[in-house]
Amino acid sequence: MVHCEHQVLLLKRTDHPDFWQSVTGSLRWHETPLQAARRELFEETGFDPAEGLTDRDHCFRFRILHQWRRRYAPGVTHNLERLYSLALPACMAPRLRESEHHAYLWLSREEALARVWSWSNREGIRRVVNRDGTSTCG
Repeated sequence: MVHCEHQVLLLKRTDHPDFWQSVTGSLRWHETPLQAARRELFEETGFDPAEGLTDRDHCFRFRILHQWRRRYAPGVTHNLERLYSLALPACMAPRLRESEHHAYLWLSREEALARVWSWSNREGIRRVVNRDGTSTCG
């Protein structure tokens, strides 16, 4: 979850119409969850996560959509998603990876909650950004 100045960054998937989401990705065999979060953040936005990436110490378990199951081992139907966040000092334009995302929006918490497709993204937004737009990190 990337956020700044009372806004949440959402990315629109190239391969699924009307599918808005936060930065997401999969763990590679040699990676820790933190390494994967840093890699995915940089690949999908160009933002350098060297400083400020926060592990929210929360996971979501969800059913993998049929269209993406080919990316997983046979028989794998569920995924575990770990929540990380990055607070930017200003809302900046991400450098999109066109093969994955073709549009982005900075939205208020409430607008982002209404736009994201997945329940885990909605819950992540609720956990990261308060109603007044401030981070729940303290």
